Amino acid sequence: MSTPAVSPIPANMPTLTPHIVCRGADAAIDFYVRAFGAVELARMPGPDGRLMHAMVRIGDSPLMLVDEFPEMDCHSPQSLKGTPVILHLYVADVDAAIARAAEAGARVTLPPADMFWGDRYGRIEDPFGHAWSLASHLRDMSAEEIVAASAQGCTGAA
Repeated sequence: MSTPAVSPIPANMPTLTPHIVCRGADAAIDFYVRAFGAVELARMPGPDGRLMHAMVRIGDSPLMLVDEFPEMDCHSPQSLKGTPVILHLYVADVDAAIARAAEAGARVTLPPADMFWGDRYGRIEDPFGHAWSLASHLRDMSAEEIVAASAQGCTGAA
């Protein structure tokens, strides 16, 4: 009897999925639902109540998350005093999306503005220390147009 072949990449999963560490992953899931319209897909608590694994879908993209486990060298941005990672999210209306995230508890770090590369773009920090950039694409531009527009500064030309 042969074993059926199993795909090395699960169905409905991209090859790259962000997996973030949150201090208070339960509350983070609730925030992502309120702020970004996330849909909860999985929540697996460990014996001590911390989440060993969870997953939500924002738009068409999965986001995995886990509680802090310092004993396993698994630290949140709050423990690390910041993050070098920015999660980027394209949305239909960046102004409305940033307002919704702020209402849910995010801190706006860059208000939305038209950017030289053709997007309306802004940034937030979620209550768990993760940095997010949000954008709505306004127009397609060639690499040459973007380089020329960048000489005009960080905003405008979009």
